[in-house]
Amino acid sequence: SAYRLCIMRKLPSVLTRTLASGTNASPGLPDMFEVRSRLRDIVGASTNWRDHVQAMQERRALHTLLAKQQEDLPPRRMKDSYLEVILPLGSQPEIREKYLNVHNSVRFGRILEDLDSLGVLICYTHTKQEMQQKSPLSIVTALVDKINLCQKIIYPDRDIKFTGNVSWVGKTSMEVKMHMLQLHDGDYRPVLDATFVMVARDPENKRPAFVNPLVPESPEEEEIFRQGELNKLKRIEFSTSSLLKMAPTAEERNIVHDIFLNTLDERQEGEGTVSFRSRKLPPSSVWMEDAKLKGLEICHPEERNIFNRIFGGFLMRKAFELGWALACSYGGSRPFIVSVDDIMFQKPVEVGSLLLLSGQVCYTEKNYIQIRVHTEVYNANTKEHHTTNIFHFTFMSEKEVPQVVPKTYGGKYL
Repeated sequence: SAYRLCIMRKLPSVLTRTLASGTNASPGLPDMFEVRSRLRDIVGASTNWRDHVQAMQERRALHTLLAKQQEDLPPRRMKDSYLEVILPLGSQPEIREKYLNVHNSVRFGRILEDLDSLGVLICYTHTKQEMQQKSPLSIVTALVDKINLCQKIIYPDRDIKFTGNVSWVGKTSMEVKMHMLQLHDGDYRPVLDATFVMVARDPENKRPAFVNPLVPESPEEEEIFRQGELNKLKRIEFSTSSLLKMAPTAEERNIVHDIFLNTLDERQEGEGTVSFRSRKLPPSSVWMEDAKLKGLEICHPEERNIFNRIFGGFLMRKAFELGWALACSYGGSRPFIVSVDDIMFQKPVEVGSLLLLSGQVCYTEKNYIQIRVHTEVYNANTKEHHTTNIFHFTFMSEKEVPQVVPKTYGGKYL
């Protein structure tokens, strides 16, 4: 994997529409509990696991509300989907325990869960039809394009505010930009900037469905929309440049060859010969095959989403926590998350699945650690494994870390 050390970009100016709802922490703003409650109402999701089959059968009747073509749907503006949500950690201490880690800061895995829920609600806000109480769309997370952080510590006793809106729309997909800010001395200051890609599907989550087009209203919005289009083209280009489809470039081959030469052991039994099988670990280094960590999760109904699949935010939290544990053990000190990118949701995870997580340190530089987490479901009946997600996390350790060195061809291109 190429090294990803992301820099926080300047946040776009805040669009001027808020929700009218209630929380003691900030009048007029909903909290994350209300976000999830609204999602259940929009979809008509059951609150009891045993009733989910009936709830999904009721959703089938919503097929008639789907648009036959995108042109049948009214265009929307960016501010139409703009939401602000409060996480009242400062003003409501009773909710802190869920978000607290052992270092007395906020668990980033919980923030990932909140971002995922908010992103879905933003998209439902963009596609809402005034005369429809329930949405015929099943909106799910397809990709976390990037999350950049500009603050090492997220404090557990200060209110947090999330803002976001749809920033780009295709035929059946939507890009969502979200920002997280935390209260400091009476002002909300930026903590992170996130870009998610959501896809719309039919009521049974089987086929793509059209979404409302997006119309920029200002030069700034036109630039945001143009960037969304560029992001889409980059994703397409990235998918076609896979090593399974395209040979490494000349520059990549040279890098791999240099790594290989640095691991050859020239102290051979026969003079003047060097065996490719005889390898040595460079000083202050760790073989990539020794920088791994694995985990297992049983996917219980408690972690289901509004479509009775395992919640994508839960998967992100578990992958992040495995990645954090690997960065901690590899670097020998507390790691801080710097960026998250290229989280691909390839296959939904069913309730009852056995979820296998595999973390791998794939690049290091000074005190930065790049970690890839691969998740797959295991079917105990068929003995089959299927990839569900791939995650990329960049951590910053408190001290310089050993260089990770690949031993195999595959490891060199991770």
